[in-house]
Amino acid sequence: MKYIQKYKNYLIAGGILIVGILLGTLFSGGSPETVHKDGEHEYVQDPKTQLWTCSMHPQIKLEEPGTCPICGMELIPLEESGSTTESIASNEIVMTEEAVQLANIQTTVVREANAAKEIRLLGRVKPDERRLFSQVSHIPGRIERLYVNFTGEKVYRGQKIVRIYSPELISAQKELFETIKSKDVYPQLYVASRNKLKLWKLSDAQIDAIEKSGNVQEQIDILSDHSGYVMKRNVELGNYIMEGQPLFEIANLSAVWVMFEAYESDISWIKINDKVSFTIQALPGKDFTGKVTYVDPFVSSSTRVAKVRVELNNPNNKLLPEMYANGLIQAEMSDVEDAIIIPKSSVLWTGKRAVVYVKVPHDKTISFVYREIKLGADMGEFYIVEEGLEANEVVATNGVFRIDASAQLVGQKSMMNPEGGVVMTGHNHGGMDMGGDANDTMKDDSMDHSKMEGETDHTNMQNDSDHSKMQKRMTVPDDFKSQLAKVFSHYITLKDKLVGDNADAAKNPAGELVNAMAKVDMKLLTDHEAHNHWMTISKEMKSASKSISETADIEKQRGHFKHLSAHLSKAIKLFGVNQKVYEQFCPMADGNNGAYWLSLNDTIKNPYMGGKMLTCGTTESTIIE
Repeated sequence: MKYIQKYKNYLIAGGILIVGILLGTLFSGGSPETVHKDGEHEYVQDPKTQLWTCSMHPQIKLEEPGTCPICGMELIPLEESGSTTESIASNEIVMTEEAVQLANIQTTVVREANAAKEIRLLGRVKPDERRLFSQVSHIPGRIERLYVNFTGEKVYRGQKIVRIYSPELISAQKELFETIKSKDVYPQLYVASRNKLKLWKLSDAQIDAIEKSGNVQEQIDILSDHSGYVMKRNVELGNYIMEGQPLFEIANLSAVWVMFEAYESDISWIKINDKVSFTIQALPGKDFTGKVTYVDPFVSSSTRVAKVRVELNNPNNKLLPEMYANGLIQAEMSDVEDAIIIPKSSVLWTGKRAVVYVKVPHDKTISFVYREIKLGADMGEFYIVEEGLEANEVVATNGVFRIDASAQLVGQKSMMNPEGGVVMTGHNHGGMDMGGDANDTMKDDSMDHSKMEGETDHTNMQNDSDHSKMQKRMTVPDDFKSQLAKVFSHYITLKDKLVGDNADAAKNPAGELVNAMAKVDMKLLTDHEAHNHWMTISKEMKSASKSISETADIEKQRGHFKHLSAHLSKAIKLFGVNQKVYEQFCPMADGNNGAYWLSLNDTIKNPYMGGKMLTCGTTESTIIE
């Protein structure tokens, strides 16, 4: 009894514990099968939506559980978003607020504005072609003396420039003296003999001096017909010259031209009498203004520019030929009023179609619709829209590629799939296998993939992906860097084949690059920001590489290679490949639009020009390891 009394409190506590465990098991319907291992989750489908989604990519909505076709993460139930009476059209791409924030989607209001553009021009000072003169000799003979003997010398009208010995002139003087003797009887002969000397450009004063002397002058001075500077001397002392032969080229620089070069896309903006403000590099601190007096009706086939002329008085001769000028025109299209304009970043351009995503004006739901538009003139940072948009509509300007990807995955119309329809992803859970074409993963072998609308024309596509302003190095696993380095290795082989102008040989490394891309494991990128950047970059890289592998036209290959290089450069800057990489640039590539490429050494070997201009280009930057 004493023993029980001693441990009474312990027995009571033990009994309470046992009762609690029994009650907990009873009310929880406990079963040992409901206990999960760490890291495992059992999700239950929402009975209302009956859909599954990805926590990182909310645009994914599937009827069966599984993994995300974009990133491979496990899908979770899509919960009902709440009661809403908003009517959602079937063609709308609906996005949650989290998805919009994750994709960094930004919008802007379409507005009306005057069609104005700031055009910057480069040019040079040139002599006025109407003030270029060729000083010729009107008398045949031998040059006995040069009064003007070097290029650049200033001459004045009536100034002695050369002395000449001319047998023909001696004969003409003798005729004059004979007619002087009989001028009272035959005055016409006297006048004719004087006129003969005048036709040789002898002045009345020179002829009077010959008559007064009464002697035949064996040599005569040739006088300048023009004032200006000697641009070229065509004769030497002792030369025998013919009648009409040029002696000097003379330029009058009291007025000059400034010849600017305008790109063909800017020509339609430039009109006669447009005001041009410009500076001369050799005359810092001094501003000049003038008006456009002439626009060249021809575009150069080699430089793709047309000449724009400004005329300017040059009283002090400060403006010298070949000086460089920087000009600015605030141009307006007078025939366009209240133009509809949108930022360039809002447009997806395939080479065939211009596409924007217009925000639908719902109160709560965030959604966009696909719309094809017709673009007008290029305004620099903006486009004029000819058809397809109205003022005060709202369009996406940032994250447009992400909206397009969402539309493509849910079977809506998209840039790559204008007809709509579900796109098979063919996702490999071991790594990334996302391409730019819907036909990459279609299983119907009877289809002619070469003609599918999904093919991207990289030769005309703008590099305006969302990662374009991202420059800082991101921390990623070494395994990912190693996989990216293998992709870069195939890129270098492809670059070398293009350097050698070998289109057929370039197809193989392009295909190997596609295969290497498929082995890059995106799931290694646990950081959401790095993950999203790689998604955008890899899609463009694979699409460009695939296009190169499918054509034997080297110019088309080089167009796709430019697009590939731009995105691979961003990938290496963001993630690194454990080696030093040189970024090089050729201003003459792509029809003088310029293009970059990557190399392992700073020796220039141009993949865009090949044997034609192998060493054209410069090393612009070095990407550190």
